[in-house]
Amino acid sequence: MAAVALAAGADPERALGLGISMTALQASIGALNDIHDAPHDAGRKPGKPIPAGLVSVPAAWSIVVAGALVGLALGASVDVRVGALAVVVLVIGYGYDLLAKGTAWSWLPFAVGIPLLPVYGWLGAAGALASFFIALVPMTVSAGAALAIANARADLERDVAAGTVSVATRLGLEGSWRLHAALWVLTLIVGSAWLAFRGVGLLEIAPVVAVAGLIGIVVVWSRRRAPAGRERAWQFEAAGGALALLAWLYPVVG
Repeated sequence: MAAVALAAGADPERALGLGISMTALQASIGALNDIHDAPHDAGRKPGKPIPAGLVSVPAAWSIVVAGALVGLALGASVDVRVGALAVVVLVIGYGYDLLAKGTAWSWLPFAVGIPLLPVYGWLGAAGALASFFIALVPMTVSAGAALAIANARADLERDVAAGTVSVATRLGLEGSWRLHAALWVLTLIVGSAWLAFRGVGLLEIAPVVAVAGLIGIVVVWSRRRAPAGRERAWQFEAAGGALALLAWLYPVVG
C-alpha cells in the first residue's frame, strides 16, 4: 500500500499513513475472521491464535474494533473519499468473514476487494485515478479470484471433511486448478496488452515477465500437490502477485 502511494507521488508521511490505515483495516477483518472460525478451527487448525490460547476472544474483539477505528480515522484524515473507500473495504472483508466464507462464492470478496488496494493507495496519494487503472482493475479482479481459488484448493480436504462448501469442493481439485490457472493467464494477457499499448520497452518489461514466470511455475507445480504444498503455493502466489503489481507499475508510472 505504501509502495503504491509512493509511486503515485505521495510524500513519505502520507504513504505511511495510508499503509497503516490499510494494515489496520486488514487486522480488523482478519481478527473477525479468526473469531468467527474459532469453534471450527479448534478441530481443524488448532495452531491458530485463538484455539491455541495465544489470543483470547475479548482481545481479538479489541483488535476488530481498534483496527476499524484506526483504519477509518486515518483514511478519512487523508480524503473523505478514501474514508468512504475504507468503509467499503470493511464491508467486503466482514462480508467474507461472516457470509461468503465456506460457500461456493468465497472467491467473490477477493475478486472485488483486492482491486481496492491499489485504488486506495493511489487515490489517497494523487486524489484521482490514472488512466492505467482501466487495465489494473480487471487485472486485479482476475488475480484476486485466482488467489481465492488457490486458497480454497489448499483447504479442500479439510473442507470436505467438515462438510464446508467452497469453489474448490464444487469444482474438484482438477477443475479448480484449471480455473485458477486460467485466471492467472487472463491477468497476464490484460497486463501485457496494456504494456504493449503504452509501448513499454523490453528491458522494462523483463521484471514483469520474470515474476509472472515464477508464478506460472508455482501454479503448475501446485496442480496435484498435497494440502501442505498447495498452501505454500498459494502463499507464494499472493507474495508474487504483489511483487508483479509493483513491477508492472514501474514502467507504467515512469
